[in-house]
Amino acid sequence: MTQSENQFTDDPKQGPDGLTLREIRDRLDERGFGLMILILAIPCLVPALYGVPQLVGIPILLLAGQMLAGRIEPWLPEAALKRRVSKAWLDRMADFATKRMGWFEQLSRPRLTVFAEGWAERVVALFMILATLTIVLPMTNTVPSVALTLLAVGVIQRDGLFVLGGAAVAVGWATALATVAIGFYFGAGWAVSLLARFGG
Repeated sequence: MTQSENQFTDDPKQGPDGLTLREIRDRLDERGFGLMILILAIPCLVPALYGVPQLVGIPILLLAGQMLAGRIEPWLPEAALKRRVSKAWLDRMADFATKRMGWFEQLSRPRLTVFAEGWAERVVALFMILATLTIVLPMTNTVPSVALTLLAVGVIQRDGLFVLGGAAVAVGWATALATVAIGFYFGAGWAVSLLARFGG
């Protein structure tokens, strides 16, 4: 991943004005989906964050939907592809990847690749969509962001173990939220009936 960031900052064609999103996409090759989703998911790791998860949830869903449809590279509107990312921002991303995210390269490596490439990428996209649907709920963003991060790194590094871990977190968190919601629903109904009995 650090190598992918460095290919932007070390590119002699980059120039002082940075790169357009089209140029960035073209340099990401088949790992584009994983890298773009990872970049979007990282800010949402901050606990009890409100606003940012709801904002980035839509592009994550769009990217995961494209993975599910079997696209080779991410599609973005033409207007978005023409937008330029400054060299300063690219330098900050490369520095962050080197200093803060280097442990991914130490812990992850190609293994159990049957779960991280080919047809499995579409299954990964389903788990990403599941995690994103829960990331947009207020104050519940950290756990599904961990799932998205693990899934994205699994796709980037072709690491099936990370993919399985991310899928487990996504399913476990969605199940927990559903259990709580069902409990509140039936609990509220029981409380209303109890009040009606004693009040009547």
